[in-house]
Amino acid sequence: MQHIKSDQNYSNPIVLFDGVCNLCTSSVRFLLACNRKENLHFASLQSDFAKDLLIQYKLTNEELSTIIFIENKQIYTKSSAVLELTKHLIYPWRALYFFKFVPRIITDWVYNLISRNRYNWFGKKNQCMIPKPKWKHRFF
Repeated sequence: MQHIKSDQNYSNPIVLFDGVCNLCTSSVRFLLACNRKENLHFASLQSDFAKDLLIQYKLTNEELSTIIFIENKQIYTKSSAVLELTKHLIYPWRALYFFKFVPRIITDWVYNLISRNRYNWFGKKNQCMIPKPKWKHRFF
């Protein structure tokens, strides 16, 4: 696994996710399968890499309960992160990006509903996801 340096910049977009959430890890596997350019990289929020990145970007503990997407030094959270991610997917999934035109108060409300209930609805693991060998190079 790689460690971040405070002045290090990453050219590829990075997805920070809850590594013990079944919904989150299933979503990461979906993103890996539907990101043909293989430009998305991942780290669990529980990892040292993610913790260092959160400090670097001055993110608070509140962001630990949401997906975080970093692209071109821009931070996206909640529904904005999900919708920005869709730009990197194959069709038909890429078309979901058009939901960006729905007011954020609505898309974040849906995101928050799912986020609050994700452990009850989808379960939780005791340890973080371990990526398949063919995907290891895309994880920090």
